[in-house]
Amino acid sequence: MASEAQINANRANAQHSTGPLSPETKFISSHNALKTGLTGRTVLLPTDDVAAYEKLTAIVTAQWQPKTDPEKVVVQDMVDTRWRLLRIPTLESAIWSLGRGQMAGECAAEENPTERALNIEALVLAKYKSELSNLHLQDNRLRRTLEKLTAEFKALRAERESLEQIRLNQAMFAFTYNFKTLHQKFGFEFSSEYLTARQEVKSSGGEALLPTWDRTWRDKSSKTPD
Repeated sequence: MASEAQINANRANAQHSTGPLSPETKFISSHNALKTGLTGRTVLLPTDDVAAYEKLTAIVTAQWQPKTDPEKVVVQDMVDTRWRLLRIPTLESAIWSLGRGQMAGECAAEENPTERALNIEALVLAKYKSELSNLHLQDNRLRRTLEKLTAEFKALRAERESLEQIRLNQAMFAFTYNFKTLHQKFGFEFSSEYLTARQEVKSSGGEALLPTWDRTWRDKSSKTPD
């Protein structure tokens, strides 16, 4: 059995192992594993433009118009993938800019401006070949991911639309059946069965298929068609 001194020591150690506590240290800790921001769950880097990200989200969402929760999840993944793709040109440009500044002094002896520029480019490519190659690989990976997400969304949408069409067909069948059979019995007195069938058509997105006189109907009073 642990002594009271050991228990107190364990409690003290636990206090030191709870991780960052302040908002600032938590934020820094959450970004410690980031390198280029092209992998992992973190989408926005501390230097990213949040407004630009929100604008991209709005554009992609408006383009695909997801209806169900699974569709919305896929569209959000598409947004995040596009955001990472947009980051690649900036990172590539930053590597070249940094490298040119570092290598300019090594080529200062070359008097010909064109030759000096070519030599600098060659030195930058040699030094940062691995980083530039990695960006190229990440670009290909993200584009493949975006293609898969697009195909996944289209499959989800096709499934949803198919089910919606089935429900609409069922609702229209019930509506037509109730209208014909109940009209013979009640005339244009709207029964509860008719109202139920009519509501099913509306909820299935088929209100435009209802007769003109029915689409303008607003209460349960008797009506005559146009």
